[in-house]
Amino acid sequence: MRVLTRMNVGGPSMQVTTLQRHLDPARYDQRLYTGHVGDDEADYQALFAPDLPVHRIAGLGRRIGPGGDARAFAQLYAHMRRFRPHIVHTHTAKAGVLGRLAAVAAGVPVRVHTFHGHLLHGYFSPRATRVMVGVEAALARRTQRLVSVGARVRDDLLAAGIGDAVRYRVIGPGTVLPTLPDRAAARRELGLDGSGPVVAYVGRVTGIKRPDRFLAAARLVRATVPDAQFVVCGAGDRLTATRAAAADLGPAVRFTGWRADVHTVYAAADVVLLTSDNEGTPVCLIEAALAGRPCVATRVGSVHEVVVDARTGLLTDPAAEPLAAATVRLLQDEDLRARLGRQAADHAATQFGPSRLITGIDRLYAEIAVEHGWWPEHETVSAPV
Repeated sequence: MRVLTRMNVGGPSMQVTTLQRHLDPARYDQRLYTGHVGDDEADYQALFAPDLPVHRIAGLGRRIGPGGDARAFAQLYAHMRRFRPHIVHTHTAKAGVLGRLAAVAAGVPVRVHTFHGHLLHGYFSPRATRVMVGVEAALARRTQRLVSVGARVRDDLLAAGIGDAVRYRVIGPGTVLPTLPDRAAARRELGLDGSGPVVAYVGRVTGIKRPDRFLAAARLVRATVPDAQFVVCGAGDRLTATRAAAADLGPAVRFTGWRADVHTVYAAADVVLLTSDNEGTPVCLIEAALAGRPCVATRVGSVHEVVVDARTGLLTDPAAEPLAAATVRLLQDEDLRARLGRQAADHAATQFGPSRLITGIDRLYAEIAVEHGWWPEHETVSAPV
């Protein structure tokens, strides 16, 4: 039984969809339970997986409140008592709390939780962060396996006292991209002028992603590369404010909202820019690499495990000035841009293909099943993916 807070566009939704679709049904009877996306969010299922069976749980969305949380807990508990899963695997923070508490109450034998990032930096006040760490540390003691999307994420969590090393498994995201359209056709589709270089932002337009820093970097880039254009693909609670703040840039910045054909954005781009204060293992950077586009990104979380500095892209401190300087460097050096793009594509295909995610989770579940005597020992060998 897989529990996810909500199916908004992002890495967690992509990962659970991949697992629901591709884990061997002869080995696993899976069910996915999730809340509703917010009004300012795009629904990943509606855009990318309309045929995916999903059980919707009222109150399990982003909003936190005692009434909604209690209803979500009660529904999860009731579903667990009926389904009787061997494993409850939770994803993201709120689902991790309510799902694991319900699993303990329902007597589910094994709890697994995936940290798709963490909330240790940039989300809450120091006091609220301490409370959150205390809750996660207590839950980790009742969780048989903790999955981290990157080694740095795991190390940060361990340093905060959340879990112990023996419980952790590092299993990165895995994805593929459709065949890219022609660069010129992609730019026409997005309404871009075909003459200037294009820098893309793909992701939620929300505080932790620092869209304000993206705009500040864009202004600095334009001072040196005046025909540079910028695409913001995504939506979120800061979209309206970001649109207003970009007014001085005029048509140089184009907001597309969420697009089901996000590969069109990568096809149109010369560089992908990530400006976040905190990240796990960003899927947008993996997708950009698969498209052969070098990335400029802040050196936070497990970003360095996707973007290898000076080999597949450029990493900087989280500030507009170094981000802009690195972007300008790539825009002005076509040979460097092409070389980093090729190396990024090779690295992403090797390290972040969907088979690595599927095989990693398959082996994890098989390991648990053998430990509990549900499967014979030879079943630890992963089925071909």
